[in-house]
Amino acid sequence: MTTGLQTSATTPPATTERSFLLRLYLGRGVLALAWAAAFSAAHSSLDTVAVTLLVVYPLIDAVSGLIDFRRSPNGGERRLTLFNGVLSTVAAAGVGLAGTAGTEAVLHVFGAWAILSGAAQAAVGLRRRGPQTGKQWPMLIAGGLSFLVGIFYNVQALGDTPSLDALVNYAAAGGAFFVVQAGLLAWRSRQARSRAA
Repeated sequence: MTTGLQTSATTPPATTERSFLLRLYLGRGVLALAWAAAFSAAHSSLDTVAVTLLVVYPLIDAVSGLIDFRRSPNGGERRLTLFNGVLSTVAAAGVGLAGTAGTEAVLHVFGAWAILSGAAQAAVGLRRRGPQTGKQWPMLIAGGLSFLVGIFYNVQALGDTPSLDALVNYAAAGGAFFVVQAGLLAWRSRQARSRAA
């Protein structure tokens, strides 16, 4: 019988980290895609369901950040993960309040969160950009796009026809990048097992 202690003693750290990130990214991606589908059907008006979903999306990121924070080693990467988790929690409260003020307010809060969280995500991706964690390019692209799209949301909020339609695409694209990153990590794990066999 293999105990948890024996497993941690015999499993290489890179393999353990890769396995953890694979599960985290896959779960985060699937939840984002599910949120996009739900919000697509519910955002025609800012009613209770739509506002609740707006609050839930940053909370998904906050919980994901908390899980990541608990497993990350001390250092800059861990501090960035903590920052992103706290930021997402604040964003959830902010977007909930903005939901009572209208579409423009939601776009401003969501856009500001997208800018800051995208920058933090890209920074974490850069720190994890090692061969054992699949180069992290999907996370880098997703973080960069989040930064740019956040600016667009704030510009859109100042226009004549602000709309929440773009949030569906934002969440769907973000979820897809997380799933792609999980797939790359799974491929990397299979390569490592093949070499070890």
